[in-house]
Amino acid sequence: MEKLTFYAVSAPEKLDRIGAYLAERLSRDVVRHRYGYVVIAMEALDQLLMACHSQSIKPFVESFLHMVAKLLESREPDLQVLGTNSFVKFANIEEDTPSYHRRYDFFVSQFSAMCHSTHEDPETCSRIRVAGIKGLQGVVRKTVNDELQAIIWEPQHMDKLIPSMLFNMQDNEDSERGREEDFLDKRENPASLAESCFRELLGRAAYGNMNNAVHPVLVHLDNHRLWDPNDFAVSCFRIIMYSIQAQHSHHVIQQVLSHLDTHSKNTPRVRAGIVQVLLETVAIAAKGSIGPTVLEVFNTLLKHLRMSVDFELGDGSRRNSASSLSSTRTKESEERIVQNAIIQTIGFFGGNLPDYQRAEVMMFIMGKVPVYGTPCHTLDTGTKRIQAMLLSSLIMVTSGFKCKTMCAGLPVAFLEPLCSISLMEDSELRQLVLEILHNIIDRHDNRAKLRGIRIIPNVAALKIKREKISKQDVVFMKKHGQQLYRHIYLGCKEEDNVEKNFELLFTALALITIELANEEVMIDLIRLSIALQDMVLANEENMPMFIRCGIMALVAAYLNFLSQMIANPPFCQHVSKVIEMRNLDAPYLLPEHVFREKCVLPDALDRDDVGLYFQTADLAEALSVPGYNVERLAVPYIPQVTEEDRLPRRKSFVDTISLQVDILSNSLPDQSQLAEEITFETLKKAIDTTGLEEQERERRRQVMEKFQKAPFEEIAAHCESKANMLHDRLAQIFELTIRPPPSPSGTVTVTSGHAQYQSVPVYEMKFPDLCVY
Repeated sequence: MEKLTFYAVSAPEKLDRIGAYLAERLSRDVVRHRYGYVVIAMEALDQLLMACHSQSIKPFVESFLHMVAKLLESREPDLQVLGTNSFVKFANIEEDTPSYHRRYDFFVSQFSAMCHSTHEDPETCSRIRVAGIKGLQGVVRKTVNDELQAIIWEPQHMDKLIPSMLFNMQDNEDSERGREEDFLDKRENPASLAESCFRELLGRAAYGNMNNAVHPVLVHLDNHRLWDPNDFAVSCFRIIMYSIQAQHSHHVIQQVLSHLDTHSKNTPRVRAGIVQVLLETVAIAAKGSIGPTVLEVFNTLLKHLRMSVDFELGDGSRRNSASSLSSTRTKESEERIVQNAIIQTIGFFGGNLPDYQRAEVMMFIMGKVPVYGTPCHTLDTGTKRIQAMLLSSLIMVTSGFKCKTMCAGLPVAFLEPLCSISLMEDSELRQLVLEILHNIIDRHDNRAKLRGIRIIPNVAALKIKREKISKQDVVFMKKHGQQLYRHIYLGCKEEDNVEKNFELLFTALALITIELANEEVMIDLIRLSIALQDMVLANEENMPMFIRCGIMALVAAYLNFLSQMIANPPFCQHVSKVIEMRNLDAPYLLPEHVFREKCVLPDALDRDDVGLYFQTADLAEALSVPGYNVERLAVPYIPQVTEEDRLPRRKSFVDTISLQVDILSNSLPDQSQLAEEITFETLKKAIDTTGLEEQERERRRQVMEKFQKAPFEEIAAHCESKANMLHDRLAQIFELTIRPPPSPSGTVTVTSGHAQYQSVPVYEMKFPDLCVY
């Protein structure tokens, strides 16, 4: 061998003939089963290959690869292993110049077939599989860095390579779960070797090859039904996400999303399996930048959430017989698994995003929630389920969201639809809205300390964290405080409220007090509490007794909390006195009693017993300290839509007053008489707008009722007459302002149905200065 090596190195032009001769001998020995000579010939080829690195080695390599192929084709495991080992040695040699004509298609196919070996003897089977995986690893190393061999990333090769590795990794999952092995065993273990080869392949994948590498994984999981259960699928995608370069992670997410789309009509468990894999993928990717796929992920997930709800309700509506009832219930519970998986994924993904992206996602999800223009309407089951699911997703996204200013956390485009949903005739939806508000408002994690509606004996013991309210938040409350108060006021009197609704309303009031309340807001919150109490006592809407007592308990719990937050002794004393009186005479007006199952409710509330209720005069007297505008307490709170909605109304009211004054001044002959008639009483009457507000509210109610109940033809005629009047008025204006220029030939005027031409002499025409020269 030494002499042969010396001869080959000193005369490299002879290498091709040496290789051809050895190949001929080896082929003959393989056919005649003289395996000893085969081993000798392969060793000679290996040593020559390792020793010679001249330019003329190319033909010798062809002979070498030809012989490796011969060994791999034989049925003898020993020869297959021998051929593989020789190929691996060749794969580790770095060639100086690329090969233009060499192809590895045969080796990919043969090594992939060896990876799927089903030999009777387990040990031999394992040896063949290990050899196949090593061979594939050799092909990858030899080709992946060679630009001329980029063909290896094409689907026909990837569709063989990747399933071969996954097959061995999966085999380990099935047969050797829980078995601990030492390092040496793992090195020769097909599963561990396949995993390291899989990682190496993905680590070398470039931007354009990522889809070809991931697609066979999805196909393999489909073919072997590995989405349910999906343990192996999850582990596969963990390996993928940790192996690839971070900037390619959005490719994998897009692949899984499109795969979810293709399985949109599959069984619920399969869809749930794919969504859980997506959760794992997103969980790893969200730590880095995932770029433009953020909204695409949410869009696809929300689409599948809606489809899942449709499937669930569609099956529920087709219940015809008792025999199908159990299967329908099973299908429904499976669809709930899908929905929970999607919501969990949305929440996890949203929770890992930076604040600016999270705010965009909140707006995006809110845009998907079906909201109708008229409040307090009845929903169909499907829409209600969709709303509940989307709001649950919003709860997940907003949890842990710490916005620096409320304007950023609750922009108008988000707050208005949220408040619209808060007036739905469904207690569950209202609870979800309140939880979303809690997530956004609670920036110092005080909510857990306020859990449960109760009379808190010592608020200071809760150690509530708070900071001084910022200027931006003061502005926010001036603009949008009325919306929040209205949301709470109208939410209290819904007849299907349960204990949880009152708990969440109490927490909302407490959080607004902690995070957003200056002296002005505190006065507004006291006015709101007194208005709720007055609404219960007046009972104009015939509310159930439980709701009335629940609102009273809510007001008591909140004013007790607020009095201790303000730390004003007379205020605390009045609140404590009312609570003591209720404990003695009317325990059903306190939260500890009314929300018990066996609480006895009265037939009517005693309005004359003044000691049981909070008195505005006493509260105003207690708060008559600098900083509090006590006069505003005397103004009863009336729920209004928003500050913006009131502005145009206020403007139109002022216009009306000024118009009336103008008409009066024109009609009266003597100005001195008018001056004499303006007294303090007349001015006071002019400023008092309560009657006008009542008229305005009644007029709006009539207009709304007309458009809800009137026949279509009448509404159409009304709108058409308005449009015609507008067009006529516009035509008059245009006729006055836009006239044709004068012409010497004359202008046409129509009088009493006849056209007449009036000529204008040139010397009488007036031209602009720039036209005269």
